[in-house]
Amino acid sequence: MREYRLLPQDSVRSHPASYERFVERGFERAVRRAQSLSPGELIRDVSDAGILGRGGAAFPTGRKWASVADAPFSPKYVVMNADESEPGTFKDRVLLMDDPLGALTGMIIAARAVGAQRGYVYIRGEYQDVEARVADALAMLKEHGFLGDGFSIEIRRGAGAYIAGEETALFNSIEGRRPEPRVKPPFPTVHGLFGKPTLIQNVETLANVAVLLSESVAWFREKGTEKTPGTKLVCLSGAVKNPGVYEVAFGIPLKDILFSEALGGGLAPGRTLRTVLLGGAAGTFLTPQELDEAQYDYPSLRRLGASIGSGAAMVFDDTVAVEDVLKLLAHFFADESCGQCVPCRVGTRRLVELLDSPDGFDDAERLRDLGRAMQDASICGLGQTAPLALLSYMDRPTLWKRSAV
Repeated sequence: MREYRLLPQDSVRSHPASYERFVERGFERAVRRAQSLSPGELIRDVSDAGILGRGGAAFPTGRKWASVADAPFSPKYVVMNADESEPGTFKDRVLLMDDPLGALTGMIIAARAVGAQRGYVYIRGEYQDVEARVADALAMLKEHGFLGDGFSIEIRRGAGAYIAGEETALFNSIEGRRPEPRVKPPFPTVHGLFGKPTLIQNVETLANVAVLLSESVAWFREKGTEKTPGTKLVCLSGAVKNPGVYEVAFGIPLKDILFSEALGGGLAPGRTLRTVLLGGAAGTFLTPQELDEAQYDYPSLRRLGASIGSGAAMVFDDTVAVEDVLKLLAHFFADESCGQCVPCRVGTRRLVELLDSPDGFDDAERLRDLGRAMQDASICGLGQTAPLALLSYMDRPTLWKRSAV
């Protein structure tokens, strides 16, 4: 039985979009096995494997599939979200460059499970090399008869908008509209792309489906923990010796990701750790003390008020002024807000004004009120999570070194 790996170490040298790689990685076996199972059996396997969405929300994949399969409307669609515009996140890019057939195999399997007739790969506009790699993989799959008979896949390129990563904004973009989020409910599983039931999944989630179907549920669950099975791709950046994308089993101590010689390698000589921003720009700051007690899985991090999010981990040492980082994040969200709803449109701009003012960080009460209003009233995840890093910073006295805590 082969080793469980989403990222093959030799994929670039062995033509990752080739039929030979498709067979070698077990993906042909995964498709054949999926064809031998009923849609209900496929959904059962995905549910029993405990695959959680790898895009940030960690929603149970099997439950989402069942919702689309049970929707009484047609046609149905499967969408791969490869927009990946979260700062500090680059795992989907690496995965599609090194092993594009894994995620595409996951799409083919998902389409059978939910009864979809068409799929779309939505790729970030700046990822033109990724688009070419995916196009090569799709051509191979079509040539060998794995696409075109009841299910086809089309590539759509984004236009560089961060908001298009939100699932309903992505649907609007594919439909040729301005990428603005839709009000939910109705949810995409019932009323999604072109108003029809739609399964939308992150690249890494679909790759996990392909790996699962190539072997078995029991084999898949050998990695990770009981509540969080499998592995996770971590985007490690910042003040570590070895930045990059690493595949780790859920449950690994968080500090091992940073300091293990096989992974992050620790900090530069003479430097000390100040904080880690976990989950991307819309993530949570953790203190060095919290790193000592945290495992890299959803329940452990939830107890700290944190989340894995997009898989990013940005490391800051004692040379970095965290408040300057927070200002940059505030400017980013203000620039990327689509402007559709007032709490986000005005809130992100007001946050920039406060943090850029000479004494902005001293007005803790106003910052908290603004952040909580954005969380409560914004239509989509951009406005709801834009103040998250700031609020997590303010909630940690060892980072927020002010009397007004």
